[in-house]
Formats: sequence, structure tokens, C-alpha cells
Amino acid sequence: MKLITNWKYHLLNFFGWQLYIFSTLTFDKVSYNLSKLEEWSPSEWNRFQYLIIEGLICGFLGFTLSYIILFAVDYKVEIKKITKKSLLWLIICFVITQVIYQLLLWPFLNIPLRYYLERENNLNGIMKLANVPIFTVAFLVWLFVIMAYKVIKYLKEIRIKQLELESDLKESTLNSLKGQINPHFMFNSLNNIRGLILEDPSRSREMITRLSEMLRYSLTKNDLHEIRLEEEMEMVENYIHISKIQLEERLEYIEEVASETLSLKIPPMILQMLVENAVKHGVSNLKEGGLVKVKTNIQNDKLVVEVMNTGRLSISSNSTQIGLKNIASRLKLLYGGKANFDLKEVENYVIATITIPLT
Repeated sequence: MKLITNWKYHLLNFFGWQLYIFSTLTFDKVSYNLSKLEEWSPSEWNRFQYLIIEGLICGFLGFTLSYIILFAVDYKVEIKKITKKSLLWLIICFVITQVIYQLLLWPFLNIPLRYYLERENNLNGIMKLANVPIFTVAFLVWLFVIMAYKVIKYLKEIRIKQLELESDLKESTLNSLKGQINPHFMFNSLNNIRGLILEDPSRSREMITRLSEMLRYSLTKNDLHEIRLEEEMEMVENYIHISKIQLEERLEYIEEVASETLSLKIPPMILQMLVENAVKHGVSNLKEGGLVKVKTNIQNDKLVVEVMNTGRLSISSNSTQIGLKNIASRLKLLYGGKANFDLKEVENYVIATITIPLT
């Protein structure tokens, strides 16, 4: 952020001062007679060369002495916290610069005066003081440009920090939303498996394996934002098999998964949450049980994932619907407005649909 250590600034500062002085001082003095350039006498040529040297000297002095003010701006003035003390420093440096500039300018200008015009500087003190506002304005313009640059750079840094904080917050929110297996499901599954051990040991071992796979999946995929649909389907199948321990024939499960969608990416645990919601708030609440169906396809360059279950939306009206809010929040954080989540009831079926962009 310190300009005094930036070589690009030194280069631009030098040419900036020369351009400013030539455009406001030198060009104004020579422009009135440029139309008669071919008629110039030797004395007029000498005057022209003197004015060019005069502009170079004025610009070089401004360029050199501007570092007195720049030191105060870089080391004494903090854009994020400008104090009275720092402003006083800036004002003092500005005044000192103006005094030094006026003290050096006229002796410096005497050298080309003697060489080109063969005379001494004949301006009196009052006439010299009349030039003070001209060069003061030059330094004010320079200071305005420097402070504007500092403010813009500071605002840019603030914006970058804000984006970093938003990114960290988004990451933290995502981590809190994803990879969450319902603890009640875990406890019920373990109890059901315990009851199955004496009745059917081989099946109980299979269920323990499936439950451990679900836990492993939840832990290992927690750091990922997207996984292949094929991996998520394995998680869903494990969940369905474990759920059938309790629901048995009351739970019917169907998959209509298009093969071209298996390699596509979706957020981890999001499909499992939809299926869990369909079983817990749909089929398990019906005495006769019902159907859970998972369907995927590609429509208009978007992956469409649909989970349908027997039941009605009113059945889960008393629930907090944390899982559904979780899904909507994750989609918004990951894809903004490009992904959609829709939940509706059609002819005694609850249909949850997720639409995810492919690009």
C-alpha cells in the first residue's frame, strides 16, 4: 500500500508532474506564437528553449519535493483511521514543501535565464509571491490524486476481506448443513439390528455393514461440496435396506435412474435427506405403508432429481422441516439462483424435485 516503495509510482509520478506543468504553464506561454514558428528570430528560439527548460525544472522540483508529503501520507496517515494528529502532520509537510519549492525555484531558474536570455531574474518579491498559488494548486492536484488512489486501494482491500469473510461464512454454513445423519435413525437402526441378531444373524451382519458404510460415507464426504450421483445412490440404497428392517413389506422402493446421470455431480447427503424425509414423514406414517421412488434425468442442460413418496404434505405439517430447509439452503449457497428445490403434492403423492445446472 506504500507508494514510496513502488517503482511504478515513481515513473508515473515523474511523467505526471512534467505533463501537468507543461500543460498548465509552458504550453500556455509558447502557444500564442507557434503559428509563426518559421518566422522566429534567434532570440525567440532562445526564449522557447528557456521555457522548455523552465517547465522541466518546475516539474522536476515538484516531483522531487512531493516525496516530503508522500512520506507523511504513507507513514503518518492511515486511510482507515485519519486522526487530527495525522492531518496536522500532512499540513505541516505540505507547508514545508511549498516553502522549499519557492526557495529553490528562482535560483534554479536563474541558470537557464543567464544561458538563453543572458539576464538575471528581475522579478521582485511580490511578483514571486504571485506564483505561489500556481504551484500550490499543482501540489493540491497531486495530493488529491494520491489520496484518491489510497482510498480506492483501501476500499478494494476491504472488499476483498469482505469476500473472504463471506466465503468463510459460506464454507462454515455448508459444513454445518451437509453430512448430517439423523441421530434418531441411527439409534432406531441399532436397536432394530440388535433385535435381528438372534433372529437372523447373517442379515444382521449385512445391516451392520450397511450402517457402517453410511457412517463412513458421512464422515469421508463431509469435506466435499459435490460427489457423483452414483456414490449418493449407494448411500440411499443402504438407507433403504436398513429402513426395511422396521417397515418390512410396508416400504416399496423403486429406482428410475438414467445411466447418463450417474457420473454427474450433486451435493453429498442431499438425495439421502430427501429419501429419509420421504420414508420418515411419508411411508412410515401410513398404516398400509407406501412407495418411495427415485428418478433422475437430464432436461435443458440440467440434472433433475425427483423423489416421490406415498402420502400427503399435511402429514408432516407439524414438523420443523429442518431437512427440507437444509436442502434449500445448501442449493442456494452452492449454486445461487441456478438450482431449484420444489415440493408439491400430486394425487396422494408427495414429489420433491431438485434441479441442478450441469455447468
